[in-house]
Amino acid sequence: MHIADGKKIYFASDNHLGAPTPEASRPREKKFVAWLDEIKHDAAAIFLLGDLFDFWFEYKTVVPKGFTRTLGKLAEIADSGIPIHYFVGNHDLWMNGYFEEELGIPVYHKPHEFSFSFETLTQSDNGQQPALSNKSFFIGHGDGLGPGDKGYKRMKKVFLSPFFKWLFQWGHPDIGMRIAQYLSVKNKLISGDDDATFLGEDNEWLAIYAKRKLEEKHRDFFVFGHRHLPLEIQLNKNSKYINLGDWIQYYTYGVFDGNTFELKKH
Repeated sequence: MHIADGKKIYFASDNHLGAPTPEASRPREKKFVAWLDEIKHDAAAIFLLGDLFDFWFEYKTVVPKGFTRTLGKLAEIADSGIPIHYFVGNHDLWMNGYFEEELGIPVYHKPHEFSFSFETLTQSDNGQQPALSNKSFFIGHGDGLGPGDKGYKRMKKVFLSPFFKWLFQWGHPDIGMRIAQYLSVKNKLISGDDDATFLGEDNEWLAIYAKRKLEEKHRDFFVFGHRHLPLEIQLNKNSKYINLGDWIQYYTYGVFDGNTFELKKH
């Protein structure tokens, strides 16, 4: 992906819109939409790393009610030519074409690698000359990666099985949404409440996962969500792990300008 001079790449994760109730999450949604409005002026690309919704399930002809402001703003930005990339999280596993067909936003169900080529100006004897700076990113939501978390990994396999999805979609959407909302809030394996505690740099399982990936191939940045904690951990001299935090407590996001990755607060 080639990025023009002066443009930036933005990252956000874990909005959990709809939680604990649609009414209670409305101010957070408006704050997020305002942020999208602000960044669209210099955004080269926007990466949303999952759990935008506290629950999302696409029936064949039905999608969850609500989130009109967010979906409309995403459609507007995508239609303007700014690419948006979406990674499913553990609360919105069941995306099945709506974002691609209605919003023109590609959806990733697994971590994905990107290479960004930034156009910069460097000083030489002949004045300022254009140059390219290349950076590699490994991006994903983060759930189910690294050591441990075996209970959730087993549950995820069940949720993603064709039989479970077939069974769930045969229920009335009103009933399905009530069940899903209950599980999302009450089940710790799904809600991730236990994940919001810093474990120390040596014990952070996504950092451990990133270090293992570095044994295979160098990446400049590993960017994840899911942990609900803004984190920056230097993996080695040339590689860094970043967790984006959330839009519930921290309202943090990531921005990369071609040289520096920063976590900022809205």
